[in-house]
Amino acid sequence: MKNKIVRDLMVPISEYETISIESNLYEAALALDKAQKAYEQGMYPHKILLISDENGEIVGKISQLDVLRVLEPKGKKICDSKTLSRFGVSSRYLKPMLSQCEFWDKPLIDICRSASRLNVKILVCAPAEGESVPEDASLSEAIHQLALEHHQSLLVTRGKKIVGILRQTYMFKEVVETLAVYEL
Repeated sequence: MKNKIVRDLMVPISEYETISIESNLYEAALALDKAQKAYEQGMYPHKILLISDENGEIVGKISQLDVLRVLEPKGKKICDSKTLSRFGVSSRYLKPMLSQCEFWDKPLIDICRSASRLNVKILVCAPAEGESVPEDASLSEAIHQLALEHHQSLLVTRGKKIVGILRQTYMFKEVVETLAVYEL
């Protein structure tokens, strides 16, 4: 049995729809909605979009959750509960504190109106540690990153260039197939 590496399971970036880094949040939300509908009908296998720069290079990805996070900019300043959970802080503990910050003080229509013209560029930053994996990395390393960092997918890199996406679902399928080989 061949020892597979990340490259063997990744989805090449050519299989993903892209959106320009110059697009606004409304355009990104529409494109994500279109991708979701196509996904539900089995016409498109992905629910995320890749973000391309002026040169056509992939610089990041955008998901439905990213759109929701932009609508709650105050939440980024405090820190996400996933990060804080590593230090023993639960979301149940945070909820009363966050409500005192009046996070939910505006109607959705007002929040969307002010966010709709935001540029997708604000969502793009260099992948944080644990968000990317080299294409020649072992699958064990990828599992480590997916599990500890709570990612649904990882950007796959060749040097500094993004060349693919490693999806959690494909990694899980590989684990199930490998477990079946060694079933007791």
